[in-house]
Amino acid sequence: MSEVWRVPLPPAARRPSRVFVNAVEQVEGRDFTVGDGELLFDRPLMKERVGFWRWTAMFLALFGTYGRNDSVDVEYVVDGRRHVASGLEIVAPDGSRSVVPR
Repeated sequence: MSEVWRVPLPPAARRPSRVFVNAVEQVEGRDFTVGDGELLFDRPLMKERVGFWRWTAMFLALFGTYGRNDSVDVEYVVDGRRHVASGLEIVAPDGSRSVVPR
């Protein structure tokens, strides 16, 4: 992988049993790999940053937002109990939080 987008896993998660990006199940080895406590993707993943005025306009139903907003969710098992972590942080190849530029 030349450029890698990282998604840190919750501390309790060892090996995720299922990974989803935007509600679409991903396949280990094809869509991502598992590193030391993180998922590694070789395709760009982005989060939309919603500022105060944009949030206010959406709240007042003046207009919606249609920016790219990838969501990474992981299902994993700890002590026989299923857990789901939603909207995990995305870290860009340069180490910054992966945010859609505005």
